[in-house]
Amino acid sequence: MKDREIKTNAMRILERSKIPFDVKEYEVDESDLSGIHVAEETNISCSKLFKTIVLKGDRTGYYVCLIRVDEEIDLKKVSKLSNNKSSDLLHVRDLESVTGYIRGGCSPIGMKKKFPTYASDKILREDDIYISAGKRGYQLHLKPADLIRFCQIRLGDITKGQLPSD
Repeated sequence: MKDREIKTNAMRILERSKIPFDVKEYEVDESDLSGIHVAEETNISCSKLFKTIVLKGDRTGYYVCLIRVDEEIDLKKVSKLSNNKSSDLLHVRDLESVTGYIRGGCSPIGMKKKFPTYASDKILREDDIYISAGKRGYQLHLKPADLIRFCQIRLGDITKGQLPSD
């Protein structure tokens, strides 16, 4: 990684853990924080760009999921994988108090607490991926195997498929 003015908690953690990564910066559009918009702005394929979703299970409490930005989480599938009967998406107003991150800048690395983490098994189809660096305008570029190992991610089929296009 090049020297930069911005160094997020997620970047510092990866550096300390000697996990190689690069950072992709982009201009933030406050009117559209969607992952698909980020993919368009950065010319990153939606298949390589993963969004971080935080949920609360009825049995296990909070947990984290990573899915492609062009897909939708399947609450039934992810509840089963996470050993919950049901799960709800964490409301955006609670995101910062639970994770330390805000919408559009939520990384699976460096949250206030380490939560169980799950990812779409589609992450294995890619040689390299992008995830939030923990601040809007910054994406971490790294190998899926490094992220899976570091975050102790459990993989499964947790999506409904691609989001409908406009």
